[in-house]
Amino acid sequence: MINDQGGIISVKVTTANMDDRKPISEMIDELWGYLYGDKGYISGPLERELSDKVVILMTDIKNTKPKVIKL
Repeated sequence: MINDQGGIISVKVTTANMDDRKPISEMIDELWGYLYGDKGYISGPLERELSDKVVILMTDIKNTKPKVIKL
């Protein structure tokens, strides 16, 4: 993970066959605000976990309906 200035704030090395979403839970303990990722990070359970920690997942998905996320 990097911050808005390109500085590295967290790194997790995993095997190639591990789902990229799995280590996020371990990496977001001190994170708040917005987390940006590609469409591979879209997941209902992950989105709920992030919202519980006041983190909003942002992806660049076009042609989808906007969704209201309660904080």
